[in-house]
Amino acid sequence: MTQPESVNPAAAAAPAPLDVSSLVVGVLGGTGDQGRGLAYRLAKAGQQVVIGSRTAERAVAAAEELGLGVRGADNAACARESDIVIVAVPWDGHAGTLAALREELAGKIVVDCVNPLGFDKQGAYALKPEEGSAAQQAAALLPDSRVTAAFHHLSAVLLQDASIEEIDTDVMVLGEDRAATEIVQALAGRIPGMRGIFAGRLRNAHQVESLVANLISVNRRYKAHAGLRITDV
Repeated sequence: MTQPESVNPAAAAAPAPLDVSSLVVGVLGGTGDQGRGLAYRLAKAGQQVVIGSRTAERAVAAAEELGLGVRGADNAACARESDIVIVAVPWDGHAGTLAALREELAGKIVVDCVNPLGFDKQGAYALKPEEGSAAQQAAALLPDSRVTAAFHHLSAVLLQDASIEEIDTDVMVLGEDRAATEIVQALAGRIPGMRGIFAGRLRNAHQVESLVANLISVNRRYKAHAGLRITDV
């Protein structure tokens, strides 16, 4: 008599991944390296993507370069047309950009991936925003949005390299709204090689954002594009 295969109880109990394939993803700062790379990877995975910029013309030009059905618009239109909005703007423009889009981002899932960093002769170092982190600043400026934090530790070089099929890394996702963080985790999982991992509430975002300074040091020393993996999960 054939014995039944053993089943891992934890695996059997694991819920099916959320289907986020129909959601439109906007990328504010989509003409920069990080934003462009995320837009490319998500569009390649089949997601509908709109990239935003301060001027629609610049966004449209960048979208045409990417192809894959990516559309370009000014930041306000990008926010209005999207279900999930990734914030990938430079730190020095973070507060101003979000404050101007409070109405357009109301009710939306906002994914902040901005890393407040400074640079001097010794390399990169973390900055501490008054609110505690870039993500907490976003939450303060966008009280009607579902603010999360994710996609901090991804190499823009790898994201934009079309010869690379999979990016071997985990994405730490933080937020107060459990349903929103689960959607962002599922979105990260759309990119081959990536996995979204819940990493706490927004009060813990500072150390996640700051870790990028360490990764920059790793990359400079080892000539690499290092990412992160969470073990035993």
